[in-house]
Amino acid sequence: MRTYQKANVTLHNTDCLTLLAQLPDNSIDLIATDPPYYKVKGEAWDNQWQNKDAFFAWLDSILVEYHRVLKPAGSLYLFAGPHLATQVDIAVSQRFNLLNHLIWRKPNGRHNGCNKESLRRYFPQTEHIMFAESRKKTPFAFEPIRAYLDDARTAANISRKQIDQACGCQMSSHWFDRSQFTFPGRPHYQTMDKLFGAALKPYLITHNPQPSSVAA
Repeated sequence: MRTYQKANVTLHNTDCLTLLAQLPDNSIDLIATDPPYYKVKGEAWDNQWQNKDAFFAWLDSILVEYHRVLKPAGSLYLFAGPHLATQVDIAVSQRFNLLNHLIWRKPNGRHNGCNKESLRRYFPQTEHIMFAESRKKTPFAFEPIRAYLDDARTAANISRKQIDQACGCQMSSHWFDRSQFTFPGRPHYQTMDKLFGAALKPYLITHNPQPSSVAA
């Protein structure tokens, strides 16, 4: 393995599986990868597999490692050639949650100068990119706050409908559910506090104008 270091960037020149094996679980935020397309180039690195089954077995071994090292909220961008894009799409979806199949159309390239009448099939003008996320569960960042509000509501035996009526809006689903969670503003928070029998902590917004200062 050869390693190049400059500023805060480290480049490793090695087999990807060798490097991936050294990375801890859930340690990578983003993977942007352009693996071989299989028999597109004349070089040995793109023709090292006996058949497509062997190629996809190799690709799957890498996808397993990608999923291991990717953080729960991380992202994967994986490039593929048009001739195998559908199969690559399926391979990625077996290990990840596939979010989008992006198509990169190239305005310039060999297709502009080829003899189209002599082609047996359309000359590819695109590359494909699989955009995917991990299947690991992502912790809900605001769960302690959401649970605190909902527990106080339950303890006071106040329904969501009562809260909506008192606040004059239909926001209880955003204040007490994980989906599209929104923290109530001061007036609505104080209205809920009255309904709950003054059971909530004071509404406090901390502001730190000095990045170097520490608030205790």
